[in-house]
Amino acid sequence: MDLDAFVAVHRPVWVRLGHLVDRASRPRRMRAVELDELVDLYQRTATHLSVIRTRSYDTDLVDDLTNLVTRARAVVAGASDPGWHVLGRFLTVTFPLAVYQRRWWVLATAAGSVLLALAIGVWIVNDPQARASVIPPDSVERLCRSDFASYYSENPAASFASRVWTNNAWVSAAAVAGGVVLGLPTLLGLLVNAVNAGILGGYMSGCGRTGQFFSLILPHGLLELTVVFVAGAVGLRLGWSVISPGPRRRVEALAAEGRSAVPVVLGAALALAVSGVIEAFVTPSHLPTAVRIGIGALAWAGFVGYVALYGSRAAAAGETADLDADLDADQGAADLAPVV
Repeated sequence: MDLDAFVAVHRPVWVRLGHLVDRASRPRRMRAVELDELVDLYQRTATHLSVIRTRSYDTDLVDDLTNLVTRARAVVAGASDPGWHVLGRFLTVTFPLAVYQRRWWVLATAAGSVLLALAIGVWIVNDPQARASVIPPDSVERLCRSDFASYYSENPAASFASRVWTNNAWVSAAAVAGGVVLGLPTLLGLLVNAVNAGILGGYMSGCGRTGQFFSLILPHGLLELTVVFVAGAVGLRLGWSVISPGPRRRVEALAAEGRSAVPVVLGAALALAVSGVIEAFVTPSHLPTAVRIGIGALAWAGFVGYVALYGSRAAAAGETADLDADLDADQGAADLAPVV
C-alpha cells in the first residue's frame, strides 16, 4: 500500500471528522445532517485505522487516528467523559478480570512460595550447622534484638511508605516483565523472596521471637505478598505462553498475554500503595497486635473479595482483559463501512 497516497486521499475525511467531534461538544448546535455525517465519517475513519494498523508501521499516524477514533466513538456512543469511562472499566473489568483469569496460577505460586519459605524456616530452626553458617552469630543477635523491628520505624513514616511502595511496585513490574524470558527471571525472583522470608523467619523463631516476626510481617504482608504472588503468576503464565502457545503462533500468544498483563502491573501498583501505607503507619504502631493484624486482614480480604466479585462478573459477561478490547468496537464499526 502506498501510505502517502492513502493519507493524501483520506486526510480530508479525518480533518472533517475532527471538526465535527469538536462541534459535538455542543450537540444542540449541530444539525441532523451533521450528526449523520459524524457517524458516517467515524465508521469510515475506523476502517482507515484498521487498514493502516495492519499495513503500516507509522506509529505517529496510528496514534493520531486512534485518538481521533476514540474521541469520535465517545461522541457517537454518548459517553460524556471517555477518560472516566476508561478508568471505570479498568477498575471494574480489566484489572480484576486479568487477575481472576489467572487465579489458579496465583494460588499455585502462593502455595509454592509459602511452602518453600516454611521449609527454609524449619531447616534453619532445626539444623544447628545451617543456623551457624547462613548468617554470622553476631548478626543474628542484632537481628533478633533490634534490627528486624527497627527496620519498620527507623525512618519517617511518609518517606518509608514512598520508598517501600516504589520498591515493591518495581519488583512486581519486573516479575511480570520477566515472563518474556520464559519466566525464568520471574521464577528466580520468587525463589529469592521465599528463601529470604524463610531465613528471617527461621532465625527469629530460633531466638524465640516468632510472635514478633509474624506481628510485624502480617499487617502489611498479607496484601503485599498476595500482590507479589499475583505479579509472579502473571509473569510465569506469560513465559508459559511462549513455551506452549497452543494453536496460536508464539509471537501472537506472547502479545495477547502481554496486553492482559499490563493492567496487572498498574493494578498491582495501586494495591501496593495501600500495603505501603499499612507497612509505614500500622505495622510499627503501638496498636495492639490483634488490631494491626486485623487491619491487614481487612485490606487483604477487601482485595481478594474485589477481584473475586468483579472478576467473576466480568468473566460471566464475556469481557476480556486484553487492552486491545477498547478498539474492538472500532473494528466492528470498520466492518460496516467500505474503504472509501
